[in-house]
Amino acid sequence: MGPVWALSLAGTLSLAGALAVDSGSQRAGTLLAVDMGSTGSLPRGDTTGHDRGMDCWEVRKHNSSEWCSFVRSNPDCRLDGGFLDYLGGAFCVFPPRLLPLAVTLYALWLLYLFIILGVTAEKFFCPNLSAISTNLKLSHNVAAWRGPLLDVHLHGVTFLAFGNGAPDVFSAVVAFSDPRTAGLAIGAVFGAGVFVTTVVAGGIALVKPFTAASRPFLRDVIFYMVAVFLTFMVLYLGRITLGEALGYLGLYIFYVFTVVLCTWIHRRQRGDGQSHPGPWEPEMPTDAEDRESSGNNSGDYGGEEYRPLLPYRETSLRILASALSPLDQRKWRRKPWYWRLFKVFKVPVELVLLLTVPVVDPDKDDLNWKRPLNCLHVITGPLLCILTLKSGAYGLYQIQGIFPVWALVAMVGSVLAIVIFLTTRNEEPPKYHCVFAFLGFLASAMWINAAATELVNILRTLGIIFQLSNTVLGLTLLAWGNSIGDTFSDLTMARQGYPRMAFSACFGGIIFNILVGVGLGCLLQMTSSQNVVKLEPDSLLVWILAGALGLSLVFSFVSVPAQCFQLGKAYGICLILYYLAFLCVALLTEFRVIHLAA
Repeated sequence: MGPVWALSLAGTLSLAGALAVDSGSQRAGTLLAVDMGSTGSLPRGDTTGHDRGMDCWEVRKHNSSEWCSFVRSNPDCRLDGGFLDYLGGAFCVFPPRLLPLAVTLYALWLLYLFIILGVTAEKFFCPNLSAISTNLKLSHNVAAWRGPLLDVHLHGVTFLAFGNGAPDVFSAVVAFSDPRTAGLAIGAVFGAGVFVTTVVAGGIALVKPFTAASRPFLRDVIFYMVAVFLTFMVLYLGRITLGEALGYLGLYIFYVFTVVLCTWIHRRQRGDGQSHPGPWEPEMPTDAEDRESSGNNSGDYGGEEYRPLLPYRETSLRILASALSPLDQRKWRRKPWYWRLFKVFKVPVELVLLLTVPVVDPDKDDLNWKRPLNCLHVITGPLLCILTLKSGAYGLYQIQGIFPVWALVAMVGSVLAIVIFLTTRNEEPPKYHCVFAFLGFLASAMWINAAATELVNILRTLGIIFQLSNTVLGLTLLAWGNSIGDTFSDLTMARQGYPRMAFSACFGGIIFNILVGVGLGCLLQMTSSQNVVKLEPDSLLVWILAGALGLSLVFSFVSVPAQCFQLGKAYGICLILYYLAFLCVALLTEFRVIHLAA
């Protein structure tokens, strides 16, 4: 199995997992209708062109004794994809008087889903993605003719952006796959954009005033404004064609090319191959310091610094027990109490992920080769993929009505695991160990897709319970949940003395989210006979959201150069006040305090 072929297979299967939620979307004519701004306060009838009967938002208008029968009999209340029936649980399992308890449990489960997304992306998806780029020798090929600085930038806008934006993009793809939840995607993409470019960027300026990098800032803001304007035109025209969806992806490719070209020109002008930090910014941390501060997979689970001086042979059982331990006792003792509390919630997730997702670490001498655990991954990884694809429909399918598919996958995986165990050693990884990076990438992508599917379904359920539109849920809960990790990492980076790097991440990272999230999400809806997705932003909130994002970008585009790129606390306070004003207007519009005249 060649690495390029394996990577293409992993990418294809991960896209198939994203498509798995589109199990029952009905279509009419040659257009795929997407409803973007429905609210429970306005009976919409059949605004999307689907013959689904009464809208599920009407359930709260009935008597509480009729809620369960309404949800069970209404096709619009069926959640496509996912493993749990949240609507049935809220309106049938719990009696009406215990509906607040159901909402509380759903809210806690929603928070835990965000933890699952964050842990999977940070400790499993990103490391395997980095290992794949190293295995494909991207860094060596690029550095050979572009220099190491260009390689860092290319890696940052491709692999790193894909890793950091994976939860956002998967959530958008899952939401776009069902016309009833597409408003979540638009709300989340635009809402996260407003949040990151105002609250996060303003917080960085408040934490540590700094001098912004002029050319990267102007480049990223211009590209982001173009992406927002393109989305605004798509919403205004009410549809997105195949060419426009491909245009989103093409624009991101052009952005990557522009980053590489600008960096190459800048390096040539400086006359050297390395970019040295200026007096406003300290030296970058060493690999050891960065590994300790970032808390990546090797730091949490390996304990490399405490390896004995004298080599010794560990038994396979001891290696397995050590590799499956998500907790480092030494690190646990020196961390504060709040870190320990959060770690307690993450341990179950990390343990399940360690059992099902292999991680290849190119920075380690043994590439993180754990022979007994990696052999177990040969069984659990494919089982995970087949049982999460199509919400388990493919895995539970019985061949000739007798033998289930999951059992066949388990048998083949067991044979391969035995062969690998008998032909390898604990001390040295095999030559084909890079294949485990592709398996880990695919397995972590399926985990992210499964969590994103549950996330979208539970948000739609909360919207029906509280009579809220998908758009407002997307711009608040989904946007905040997907952005909370970036917020903490960027603010921590600023406090450690790297505000320019954190500020650049605010504008550079969300370009990937909007271009790939909208472009890929709409592209996966299209078929050979239906290559146009119809968008119906029938809510004023969608236009307020798009306008607020565009206005925030224009404000930064004008004010930052006007301050000679010297960003201080005044700039940060203005951005945060702007977001609070936007949030107030959005909520007042949602509750129809602000509305258009009839």
